[in-house]
Amino acid sequence: MAATQSEISTAPAAAPAANPLFPFVLQLADTSLILAHRLSEWCGHGPVLEQDLALANIALDLLGEARSYYQYAAELEGRGRTEDDLAYLRSAVEYRNPLLVEQPNGDFAHTIVRQFLFDNFHYHLLKELQSGPDARLAAIAEKSVKEASYHLKWSSEWLIRLGDGTPESRQRLDKAIATLWRFAGELTTPTALETNLQELGLLPDYAALLPAMQAHAAHVLAEATVPLPAAPFAQQGGKSGRHSEHLGYLLAELQYLQRTYPGLTW
Repeated sequence: MAATQSEISTAPAAAPAANPLFPFVLQLADTSLILAHRLSEWCGHGPVLEQDLALANIALDLLGEARSYYQYAAELEGRGRTEDDLAYLRSAVEYRNPLLVEQPNGDFAHTIVRQFLFDNFHYHLLKELQSGPDARLAAIAEKSVKEASYHLKWSSEWLIRLGDGTPESRQRLDKAIATLWRFAGELTTPTALETNLQELGLLPDYAALLPAMQAHAAHVLAEATVPLPAAPFAQQGGKSGRHSEHLGYLLAELQYLQRTYPGLTW
């Protein structure tokens, strides 16, 4: 299902890319940037200082990864745009991040569930990309996968702690899972672009990632004493430019400085 109640508009027709990898690398960059910004919103508001710092550090890891992708995307496009242009001077419908990462933070349990769903995909995708045929993409993946493993360990441990914790933590976790699980399917559902890249051998088959992802999710949820959600429904659209209203508000804050004082650099 592509349409959402809070959908803001449809994506414009994309101009032909100079390199078939360009839109995918841009998608990876957008995904890391948007989630990094969401996590940075916790800075100064974490439940305890240690976790406040942990959230900020994960945000910085993702921001660094986003920069590497944007720099490579700008080179692949070859039209003179810079990493700053791609990150800060595009409209919401031009972003290609999945819907999951633009969802608001909510409470701590909400953030943990969103992070766990993303980390479980992100880690396994990077593991495959680091041995892929594109040397630059493989190098970025190799540099990022160690951090991604820490992120997955952190969010997995917190999901277990909240699920097997107090009645209130369990109630909040159950509510977060009921809200966010439907966004996980978009991560592993290929778009036409991703299917084409998979057929060209430039992108791993997402179906091959599923057994490891599902095994890890089942293990963590069992440890958390939380039943594995049964509904396979997947809310989609973000990777094709159809976003929730949340992305527009996020970008208004994220892009404010660059649009107010043009020409700033990272």
